[in-house]
Amino acid sequence: MVNLVQIRTPSRTFATPFNHRVVGDHVLITNREGSFLLLSPGEFRQFAEGTVAKGDPLYTRLAQKNFVRAELDVDRMVERIQARKTFIHYGPNLHIMVVTLRCNETCVYCHASRADMGATHTDMTLEIADKTVDTIFRTTNPNVTIEFQGGEPLVAFPVIKHIVERAREVNKTAGKQLEFTMVSNLSLMDDEKLQYIVENKIQVCTSIDGPAHLHDKQRKLPGLSAHGSARTWIRRLNDAYRQMGLDPTLYHVEALLTTTRETLPLWKEVVDAYVELGCRALFLRPVDPFGFADRTAPRIEYPRAAYLDFYRNAVDYMVQLNGQGVEILERFAAIFLTKILGGTDPNFLDIRNPCGAAIGQVAYNYDGRVFTCDEGRMLHEMGDDTFLIGEVGKTSYRQLMEHETVRAMAIASNLEAQPDCVNCTYQPYCGVCPVHNHRTQGSIFGRMRESAMCSVHKGIQDYLFEKMARGEPDTLEVFRRWTTVRDRTHFLQACAT
Repeated sequence: MVNLVQIRTPSRTFATPFNHRVVGDHVLITNREGSFLLLSPGEFRQFAEGTVAKGDPLYTRLAQKNFVRAELDVDRMVERIQARKTFIHYGPNLHIMVVTLRCNETCVYCHASRADMGATHTDMTLEIADKTVDTIFRTTNPNVTIEFQGGEPLVAFPVIKHIVERAREVNKTAGKQLEFTMVSNLSLMDDEKLQYIVENKIQVCTSIDGPAHLHDKQRKLPGLSAHGSARTWIRRLNDAYRQMGLDPTLYHVEALLTTTRETLPLWKEVVDAYVELGCRALFLRPVDPFGFADRTAPRIEYPRAAYLDFYRNAVDYMVQLNGQGVEILERFAAIFLTKILGGTDPNFLDIRNPCGAAIGQVAYNYDGRVFTCDEGRMLHEMGDDTFLIGEVGKTSYRQLMEHETVRAMAIASNLEAQPDCVNCTYQPYCGVCPVHNHRTQGSIFGRMRESAMCSVHKGIQDYLFEKMARGEPDTLEVFRRWTTVRDRTHFLQACAT
């Protein structure tokens, strides 16, 4: 640990503006462009006091990363900041369509506030589907991803087919780069649906909460094993991609995990379950305070310090497996490492600055109501309409984008103006969620030093920088591979121009 009191007189002229944080036995420094260095306590003391002589190897390292005022390369700084903000003027590219709230599974943490299978009034009508597609294609973004969600979207599969055909028809004129994705528990899949999904290039994401006993306890499927059903169709889909000659490292079913209290001691079992299924990525997501999870929190919640212990154990194990030739990555780590090591933003909308609410994603409910994001829609189902910004067929695209709530969300998630973020060492790589702040702290601005989400983001980045500070070549190579972004061009629709 560095004792900052030992810094005699900090220099006001040597360094460019920087933030610092003790990480293990090192001091991490970052600047506005997102460059970083891990310094020993002695090196940091020299840097802070401005006593590093020109020609010293430390001076060269600092100057190359734009930490020395006399050597500041303004053009390079501007270029790096622009590379991190390429998304800012594009408009929403992710459009979430909730085609039904009906679901045949009952999940202990259900964020979507699912409805019973008999609640057919929560199915999206074809008229609303058409109006939604028309609204989507008014986006200024050249890329459009339509994501089908629920409830369980396979309940309303005819609506999905209609939307796919309608979107393709509209795109003949719009000329967007169009993709479709679907988030499904897969339990209602059959051969006909599978064939349609594969032939029409619909990417599939499902939920796997770990080994069968844990998954089935948290995701109830009456009379059947939810895990067994998901497992069967994951393999069927992946087999279909292989039969088409597609690279299995790129084309496979994605799967997500929701970490509950019972997950925490099972970090190895969780990773092994994903590896056994052939999944190449694992997203160790904490439980969120939306939907049914708000009511079941006494049973499923946990201190975030316990989550971070779980995270460290799981990712250590994943790094170890990679060293043995097993390809598996953790999504949080990959997102942060892409920003830290790659100098670019992978445009994961929940960890973006500003966040993706409305200016990166829009959520369309089954009844045509439009929300800034999926989390905002979740709050609507809990009785809170703070993030409702319009209705398809009644509210124009311009009115949606110029809504006062959209402006407020962009301001609240701008880390350069967030009081608890502006001086944070991780500001260049992080992002906040105003909806989460609103739900947990009563303000879209929130108080980051008291935020569970902030503690998770900081804890993960502490872990990553601690691992990098150790300088172990095998670990650094795994981290480098996790930043690699490879296009999956097969999923682009043929009608795109």
